[in-house]
Formats: sequence, C-alpha cells, structure tokens
Amino acid sequence: MKHQYKTSGTCSRSIDFEIENGKVKNVRFHGGCDGNLKGMSAMVEGMDAKEVIARLEGIRCGFKSTSCPDQLAKALRKAVENG
Repeated sequence: MKHQYKTSGTCSRSIDFEIENGKVKNVRFHGGCDGNLKGMSAMVEGMDAKEVIARLEGIRCGFKSTSCPDQLAKALRKAVENG
C-alpha cells in the first residue's frame, strides 16, 4: 500500500513509501539532505516496518526535537497502526 507523510520539524517536506507484507519499500524523501536520505532509504528497503521504527524512532538532528529518520519512524508507525 502506498503512503505519503507530511513531515514536521525537518528539512524534508514529505516522505513517500510503501508497506508490502509488513516490509518497507520505495522510500522517497522530498527535500532534505539528498545523499543521506537516499542512503537511509536504501538501507531500510525490504526491512520489517516495526524493526525500522524501533531503530529510528527518537533520533534527533542537532538541537531539533526530531530528524528525518525519526519522521520516517513516525510515518511508518502511523501507517502500521492504521493498517
């Protein structure tokens, strides 16, 4: 299932992704640090969504209360909870 999440508190503006049989697929950030976000997207490809949430949730960027990885975790949590 395809999802889009509007981020908050980060340089990226939104995240597109899919969850298929509980696995994360096709993560694409809009805005933000291009190379880092492409790398993170490649690393989580095919991982269990709950594992990605556990690993990325709560990561902060500098003095911000969130980060792009944390926003991905929030997006995945929302998608998993809403089925």
